[in-house]
Amino acid sequence: MRVKKGFAKHQKHNKVHKLTKGYRMTKSNLIKVAKEAILHAGQYSYNGRKKKKNDMKTLWIIRINAALHEKNLSYSKFQKLLKDKNIQLNRKVLSYFASEQKEVFDKIVDSIK
Repeated sequence: MRVKKGFAKHQKHNKVHKLTKGYRMTKSNLIKVAKEAILHAGQYSYNGRKKKKNDMKTLWIIRINAALHEKNLSYSKFQKLLKDKNIQLNRKVLSYFASEQKEVFDKIVDSIK
C-alpha cells in the first residue's frame, strides 16, 4: 500500500499561508511564491533589526547634541572631555539624562568643563 501525502502537504501549505497572510498579490496564495516571500521577509526583518540599532544610536546623538547646544558645547568636544575625565557613560544613558533628567545632565556637563 502506498503512502499518500495529501494531509501532510495541506498542513505544510496551511503553515505557509498563515505566515504570508496579508501579503499582496499572489504572494499570499501561490505556494512557490509564498515560500519565496517568507524567505525575503525573514531577510528584511533580520536587516531591520540591525538597522534599528544604528537608528537608535543616531537618535541618541541628536538628543545629546541638542542639549549640548544650549550649553554652547559641541558633541565632539563633549565626547573628548568625557574621555579625558574618564567618565564612562554610554550614549543611551547620556541621551536619557539630556531629555528626561536635565539637572543630572547639567551636573555632568559642569563637572567636565
